[in-house]
Amino acid sequence: MIQSFLNQIAASSFGWRDVLDIVLMTVLIYQLGVLLKGTRALQTLIGVLLVLLAYGLTAPERILYLRTFHRVLGQVLFYAPFAIIVLFQTTIRRALARLGRTSLLRLGYHELTERMLDEIVHASVSLASRPTGALIVIEREQALPDQIDSGIQLDASISYDLLMNIFTPGSPMHDGAVVLGEGRVKAASCFLPVTTDPQLSREYGSRHRAAIGLTEEYDSVVIVISEERGTIRGAVEGRLTGPLDAATLKAFLSGHLGGRRANRHETDPAAERTHAA
Repeated sequence: MIQSFLNQIAASSFGWRDVLDIVLMTVLIYQLGVLLKGTRALQTLIGVLLVLLAYGLTAPERILYLRTFHRVLGQVLFYAPFAIIVLFQTTIRRALARLGRTSLLRLGYHELTERMLDEIVHASVSLASRPTGALIVIEREQALPDQIDSGIQLDASISYDLLMNIFTPGSPMHDGAVVLGEGRVKAASCFLPVTTDPQLSREYGSRHRAAIGLTEEYDSVVIVISEERGTIRGAVEGRLTGPLDAATLKAFLSGHLGGRRANRHETDPAAERTHAA
């Protein structure tokens, strides 16, 4: 059998187009698996595949032919494409956005320096120790113009002092989220979309739901600081991490934001304040 298969391969004209075809399909299947991993969409897809399997096994030419059951499944599968579009709309939107996030389109994307990461981490740990609730949104390739317009625009340098002042209880900008992007603090007191996931644990409050809701639609990274528990969590691609400390938060941000080490000769007073504090 194997020899027959090898003879067929040898007899066929296998060229560079076939290699490209195999590579593209492999990449497509892999990316689809990464996109669906750990999401409700994966469970829904498995359910659709089980219905397709049952439809095939109950076909007239099969031993398990069941006339009525097969017809009912046929009617269900007729409307399946419309149901999939509705059920997978968030996943489809995220996949199309990821498709557009190629290296050629990252012209406006500015990586955070290590100094900026240290400022964010130090402020997050300080806020959690008080504890003071906070939402810190960090843009990646996708900009957030709607969220920025909903808040107070700042365009300031990222610093520990500024982040602490923004989230000081009773300050005008305390409520809502702060949006960081292109190495700057773009806006504060911003509104974020809240997730509608009915399976989300009730232990998560409005801040955690807003962080999940934003990262379901955009590629941003969000830091959530709980006012009740004093814990720090990260949100990315619609998922929350476990509680983070200073070291794991730094690793989380570096991994998702591509933080680079700042030039040692860079002079920045905020960096000195971070280490002094």
